[in-house]
Amino acid sequence: MAAKDLIDKYLSFFQARGHKIIPGAPLVPENDPTTLFTSSGMQPLVAYLLGETHPEGKRLVNIQNCFRAQDLDEVGDNRHTTFFRMLGNWSLGDYFKKEQLPWFFEFLTDNLKIDAKKLYISIFEGFDKIPKDEESANIWKELFRKKSIDPQERIFYYGPEKNWWSRSGVPKNMPEGEPGGPDSEVFFDFETKHDVKFGEKCHINCDCGRFLEIGNSVFMEYKKGKEGFEKLPQQNVDFGGGLERILAVIERKSDIFETSLFYPIIEMIVRLTNKNYINHAKEIRIVTDHFISAVFIASSGVYPSNKEQGYILRRLIRRGLDNFYKLEGKNIEQVIHVIVEQYKDTDTYLVDNFEKVKNIILEEEQAYNRTLKNAREFIAKKYGTKKAGGELLGMTEISADDAFLLYSTHGLSPAQIKSLGYAFDEQEFARKMEEHQKLSRQGSGQRFKGGLADTEEKTVMGHTATHLLHKALRDVLGEKVHQTGSNITTERVRFDFFYEKKLTSEEIQKVEEVVNQKIKENLPVHFEILDIEEARKKGAIGLFNEKYGNKVKVYFIGGGLSTSSGRPYSAEFCGGPHVNFTGEIKSFKIIKEEGLGKNIRRIYAIVGE
Repeated sequence: MAAKDLIDKYLSFFQARGHKIIPGAPLVPENDPTTLFTSSGMQPLVAYLLGETHPEGKRLVNIQNCFRAQDLDEVGDNRHTTFFRMLGNWSLGDYFKKEQLPWFFEFLTDNLKIDAKKLYISIFEGFDKIPKDEESANIWKELFRKKSIDPQERIFYYGPEKNWWSRSGVPKNMPEGEPGGPDSEVFFDFETKHDVKFGEKCHINCDCGRFLEIGNSVFMEYKKGKEGFEKLPQQNVDFGGGLERILAVIERKSDIFETSLFYPIIEMIVRLTNKNYINHAKEIRIVTDHFISAVFIASSGVYPSNKEQGYILRRLIRRGLDNFYKLEGKNIEQVIHVIVEQYKDTDTYLVDNFEKVKNIILEEEQAYNRTLKNAREFIAKKYGTKKAGGELLGMTEISADDAFLLYSTHGLSPAQIKSLGYAFDEQEFARKMEEHQKLSRQGSGQRFKGGLADTEEKTVMGHTATHLLHKALRDVLGEKVHQTGSNITTERVRFDFFYEKKLTSEEIQKVEEVVNQKIKENLPVHFEILDIEEARKKGAIGLFNEKYGNKVKVYFIGGGLSTSSGRPYSAEFCGGPHVNFTGEIKSFKIIKEEGLGKNIRRIYAIVGE
């Protein structure tokens, strides 16, 4: 089954059950400072899980492209990837467990014809004051009995480390205001032999490869509060199923890289390197995964750099190249081409962006080769060389300071430094890395404390202020200005926008005055749900490359398009939340304006001082 066929089946199944298909969010989130990438289907829907009204209603379904950097070092086994597609369906205060679990079971066993005898279930065993999920257990027992299967050996209970879901992981890691809940996961048994290095006995959460998780129904009904967990105003369902993993089950491939989606890419790498997949599986999987991720991230407009998304892209390309070169590969362009061929039916924009993506990756390859050359020259100049006929004679011992310099200045990871033949005190390097990370956290420590994922007063004030800022910039600089992203914390507003040149001090002052004038006018703020074409025709704007459904939520400042209160000052596609009147923002002060390159500017500001 092709990936597109699986996607079509899934969307049709839930559309027939009253769900509206919504577009996937961008892989690089434009308006969420809590993460660098969209890493789950629920991430763009946090505001609606917390109680905001979604323009398409209470039953939603979509396919979401996701990237998880935390899985980067796990890539190389038969199941982990950094980029993946998530099949998702949601109930926003509508149906709950007794509908969700039977629907997913029906989709797997009746629509996809997956043998129910191969399925196993995990359920939340309870934590603190949150009870054991007996309701889900009873539903699963009945579903198995209807298939004449004894449920006793099918259902297993786990604590919050395994059967609780939030974007931040286990309950103790969740920031105040974040939603989460117990979940029920479905596993497929490939019946492969257990490897005792993963434990004496095999179980459904074992990492030996026998069992593969293919779907997770999260019952999102809690929110982290000051004193513990409190109930959300509504019970939500947040389902996520890995497309690549379900495809592996359908095709009976315990190694997901051997499915019809990945294997043509594997075959190209094998042909280019003349290496056998069985003997070099880890390296070939890393090359495959990392360049798939690099293609999608680069297509999202990210360029390799030393920070945030650009750093992740650089790390993916360089780690992918390390393994490609290890296999003696010489032409990564052909790998890029076959990746786009494999994904073009589901992500057609990759074809349009092919030349841009190819150039980004090939230019980074050239930069990386220059970096390796400079690193060698730096070490040779300081320590001399131990080469004979171009080959290293053993390892060259260098200081931890120099190793960290190669990391921080040249962008080489510890593994890359060692691959060049340089040894160093790894404990001392780790200490320096920890100091570096502490400083980085003091720059970015608010990442999980603010933004649109919470409803703290300063955050909401800052969010509404970005709407006023966006409009003020267009008033002062012209309508070619458009937002490219924002990052809002309780301490400051960060706003990125397209503009060709540095703002003058007079322009900055004028923008600030316009925003403060609108705050002083105490304009009303409200939203309306409109057809997207109607909203566009009447002047509502949004993020330049954002995707929207047929109906959109438009926030108005100073009136509404369908009301008698006159034309608004600002109208933007947005999920919320916002203040009720601009006067609640109190004040707005621009503290910094800078360039990010390629005609992108950034403004830092504070509100409510």
